[in-house]
Amino acid sequence: MPHRLSTRAPVEIARDVASTLRGRDLAAVAAGLTYFAGLGVVPWLLLAVWGAALISSPATVAAHLADLRLLVPPEMGARPVWDALVRAGLGLGAWGALITVLPATFYGEGLRRACLRLSPRDDRFTGWRARLALLPLVLAVPVLALGVFTSAPLLGDLARTGGVGGTLGWIVVAFHVSFVALGVVITWGFRVVAPGGPSWRATLLGAFGTAAVLAGFLQGFLLFLALPIDLGIPFGGLDVVGATVAVALWLFVLHVLLLVGWAATDALDRRRRTPSAPAASPAPVLAGAGR
Repeated sequence: MPHRLSTRAPVEIARDVASTLRGRDLAAVAAGLTYFAGLGVVPWLLLAVWGAALISSPATVAAHLADLRLLVPPEMGARPVWDALVRAGLGLGAWGALITVLPATFYGEGLRRACLRLSPRDDRFTGWRARLALLPLVLAVPVLALGVFTSAPLLGDLARTGGVGGTLGWIVVAFHVSFVALGVVITWGFRVVAPGGPSWRATLLGAFGTAAVLAGFLQGFLLFLALPIDLGIPFGGLDVVGATVAVALWLFVLHVLLLVGWAATDALDRRRRTPSAPAASPAPVLAGAGR
């Protein structure tokens, strides 16, 4: 029988996570995963934009992304980057999308290797298995992206309203929309791409819990972009270098949180799979005992 979770389960799982991470250089593992993300994050964004336009229409997606552009603060020059990404995604084409899939799948390899470093186990063909396991998301991500894009008119109206109410409104809506999309993607990553294959119940709890943290983290990133900071100052005025380092730092922290979420999912699954100890049967009363 699987082990039933008690009211002390959060404390016990936290101890299991600490045991998993003890002696592991989480920062180095997250840095390695961030490198793979650097290879794959832009291809995934391009595939999301192109696939969503293929499902609906380029004009519809362009209009939605124009509304979402209002959420990108202009202070650090992020809007020109947004515009370039949208143009590249809409003009990607079938051959471009096919080629873009190759670097996109590197993220799956990075995730599996990172999890294996935190919880070593026997694994063969790690890179190819992980990259092939990530391929179904090529079909799922455009659908999820289109779902996010359809919230753009509401988010755009709230951004135009401004003030405390408008700002809090778009933050709440953006949080819930990104929470659902991230939850689906992370569920696939934890259940299929990462090693171990936890049960669906443990995966859903861990993945959507992690998605809630990351969705809030992404809203914090947008607030960070709104700060009037010259990122090029520490790098001799080279703004491009400063912006690249800042994005890499945020990706690094994001992946620290992601890996902790995976460790919690793995700990939850192991605890549920552990058979509960059988209750001790009372000792038989012997005839004449105690005389």
